Amino acid sequence: MAMLRPAVRCGSRVMSCERPLIMGILNVTPDSFSDGGRYGDTASALTRAQEMVAEGADLIDVGGESTRPGASPVPIQEECRRIIPVIERLASDLDRPISVDTRHAEVMQKAVAAGATLVNDIEALTDPASLDCLLNHDVAVCLMHMQGEPESMQREPYYAGDVVQEVRHFLVGRARWLERQGVGRDRILIDPGFGFGKTRDHNLALLAHLDALVDSGYALLAGLSRKSMLVDQPGTVAPMHRTGGSLAAMLWAVQAGASMVRVHDVAESRQALDIWTRLKEKAR
Repeated sequence: MAMLRPAVRCGSRVMSCERPLIMGILNVTPDSFSDGGRYGDTASALTRAQEMVAEGADLIDVGGESTRPGASPVPIQEECRRIIPVIERLASDLDRPISVDTRHAEVMQKAVAAGATLVNDIEALTDPASLDCLLNHDVAVCLMHMQGEPESMQREPYYAGDVVQEVRHFLVGRARWLERQGVGRDRILIDPGFGFGKTRDHNLALLAHLDALVDSGYALLAGLSRKSMLVDQPGTVAPMHRTGGSLAAMLWAVQAGASMVRVHDVAESRQALDIWTRLKEKAR
């Protein structure tokens, strides 16, 4: 029996997830862990976004604040300076939904006004001011689990019980709360937050049992691309050389039922997903 993945509604656009969707990562930051500094101006960011669309990206995720382990916060004004011109151009020039990767309510509001139709929040709208953006605009949201803050989250992360159930409890609780506020289920995604306040064992347990989150009924986004959990000795393997692990983890996630994957390597991910889809169809 074919797996039913919930559709996601981003503004006026309903995105079927019957085929898992690819979210292309566009970091307009100087310090992101993998590609910081490469797309720091609007022109280069637009060129990269166009490349990702040509390679098969279904939507583009724009971020102006690195949230890698140890990263320092970015002032709101600076984050907006980095991303708002980019989002305006992408919303105007690309026939793809634009997502904004931010945890700040003021940035969310400005990004949505500029054309973003999905808010990707690592803090899962725990800032009460962030809810207004979802209530005042018909946009989607991705709620992510994070233990602690980016500056300190990888300093001995600890879970008293089962990390899978703890993450599931948090995400489902946030999603149901959001539904009670009037946000439709078709506007909500959940993300276990691989690498955000978790050891490698925590991350691998979450990935191995991702079906426990998929079974919640909410569309699930898996962000695994180039993360240190994919290699035994992260310090010896640069992020850009983790493509093999990224693809393997991505395919495991979609096999478990992920609706969307967030990736750096769009062309390679599209190729892998296309052959996976064909094999699934042949095996029916």
